[in-house]
Amino acid sequence: MPGTEQNLPHPRTGKPFSSPVPPGSGWPGDPAKRTTPVALDAADVEVLAAGARSLPLLDAEVSVCRACPRLVTWREDVAAQKRRAFADQPYWGRPIPGWGARRPRVLIVGLAPAAHGANRTGRVFTGDRSGDQLFAALFRAGLVSAGVSVDAADGLSSDAVRIVAPVRCAPPANKPTPQERTTCAPWLTAEWRRVRQSVRVVVALGGFAWQVAAGLVADELVAGPKPVFGHGVQVRLTSGATLLGCYHPSQQNMFTGRLTPAMLDDVFTTAARLAGNETGPRRR
Repeated sequence: MPGTEQNLPHPRTGKPFSSPVPPGSGWPGDPAKRTTPVALDAADVEVLAAGARSLPLLDAEVSVCRACPRLVTWREDVAAQKRRAFADQPYWGRPIPGWGARRPRVLIVGLAPAAHGANRTGRVFTGDRSGDQLFAALFRAGLVSAGVSVDAADGLSSDAVRIVAPVRCAPPANKPTPQERTTCAPWLTAEWRRVRQSVRVVVALGGFAWQVAAGLVADELVAGPKPVFGHGVQVRLTSGATLLGCYHPSQQNMFTGRLTPAMLDDVFTTAARLAGNETGPRRR
């Protein structure tokens, strides 16, 4: 149960929290309150996602969702048991809302939170090696304020990028079930409706994210064969925006050389250019 584990100090602020973190208890960047409505099943997700009146309210409702029993149990068990390296820290242990600009020019679609990454820190792609690679590349492309994302209190910001995940809870073995993906989908659909007017580039990190992103922009695809995922593939949309493919910056992809920092830079400097980013790339 949330809030039953012994309180431990947040690694940056020093404030004690239980694991998982109860909503409204003061965790840095927590969008929820104790009174935020909680989705308990797929029907609740559909209703709450469709009815969210703003992006902050949507983020809050995402962050307390309990619609998938297997994922709730897993994320909370991980938060209580912890990895040895983080045994002295509290774990967020809740779903991960989107992060970044409210009116982004670049939307990045990932997969699902990592058990000891975002499930620990409370910020998408933060606290694991995939995030280290992603944020370093985003910084080099001039899209975020710093090249390292450590925790939700580190001051990182962006007025250009928003990062989202099709599945908001850390899944066992990094594999959500088809039903869990379907249950979670309305959150992303609602988020897309809130940001689509400002988005000029959608970057899909991996083949599954490509399928999800292509679904989001389905009404903007030019008639013809369904676009096929590939690293660096660009699909021009009828709105003038671009769907852009990128291999996922997973530890395996980076270790094997399937994806390199230079390849990530190519994608995100392209995304920045297509989005009209004014800052320009930074040197490594």
